Amino acid sequence: MNSKRTILTGLLILAVLSATVILTCKNDPSSDQPETPVVEKPAVKVPAFNRDSAFAYVQKQVDFGPRVLGSEGHENCKNWFVEKMTSYGLEVTEQNFEAEVYTGEKFPATNVIAKYKPDNPNRIILAAHWDTRHIADSDLSTFDQEEPILGADDGGSGIGVLIEVARQLSLNGPELGIDFVFFDAEDYGDSTEPEPDPADKVAVEKRQNSWAIGAQYYAKNLSGHRPKYGILLDMVGASGATFHKEDVSMYYAPGLTNGLWSTARKMGYGAYFINKQEGLAWDDHYFINTIANIPMVDIINMKGQKFGDHWHTHNDNMDIIDRNVLRAVGQVILAVVYRDELSN
Repeated sequence: MNSKRTILTGLLILAVLSATVILTCKNDPSSDQPETPVVEKPAVKVPAFNRDSAFAYVQKQVDFGPRVLGSEGHENCKNWFVEKMTSYGLEVTEQNFEAEVYTGEKFPATNVIAKYKPDNPNRIILAAHWDTRHIADSDLSTFDQEEPILGADDGGSGIGVLIEVARQLSLNGPELGIDFVFFDAEDYGDSTEPEPDPADKVAVEKRQNSWAIGAQYYAKNLSGHRPKYGILLDMVGASGATFHKEDVSMYYAPGLTNGLWSTARKMGYGAYFINKQEGLAWDDHYFINTIANIPMVDIINMKGQKFGDHWHTHNDNMDIIDRNVLRAVGQVILAVVYRDELSN
């Protein structure tokens, strides 16, 4: 009890001394200094994302037919990308490579890289894959399983959103540097049965690495200023789409993922960007995170471990593309780009 009283007495003395010092300082004219005014940053005006324009860009890709490695539609679509992104004043590079797929076949492939403000070291990646699946191998596929799909959503939607973002930048762009990367050879991966024994790590890794070949090549051959982070769009256009915080994104880039979803909610898009961690996607972003060591988040339509019913079927056509979903994703991306909030 005595010790408690001593402590209490000491605290009272300290409080009195502190008050005296504060009063003395306030009464000392020499201590009156003008307060530094707080200058608020002007609100950044984010342009409105044009959902009809993005829809038209998805339609244009589908009009080329399936964009499968080695096909005429693949080559023609690539040439259109180069022409379109160049027309918006971006510095466009065709990153050519040879894609050896799980069947043993080899195809010429191209990552299309379009740089906005290429000399600015303060930059990010906005990415999506542009190739389409060579077979309709979903369990829900009921016809023409050996024929390539159109890939309006899986291949077309992410690119459509990014081209519209690039168009907006050409009108009145921000200072942030951006690398638009259209990954090739993402969707020619091995889905044959049976799957390898989980104990056979070599076989498991070979199967996993049969996907996202273009992203792997890009990650190993970076050039120019190193981006701070990246955002990947995959299947962002289907009616009824929702986007959860995907497991790989949360493991390698939790701050980026949470920040992006927070931005979406503040903008009123919480019905699309669900504030819940769910699903694991072995996607392009895995290799950007693990090989390039650049944090990248995946905005992907998943519910648990399942994609939409149209995934890898011939129902992945323009009938399932929803302009409102394209706008929700595109408007969030524009906000991120113009405000540069996620760089902090």
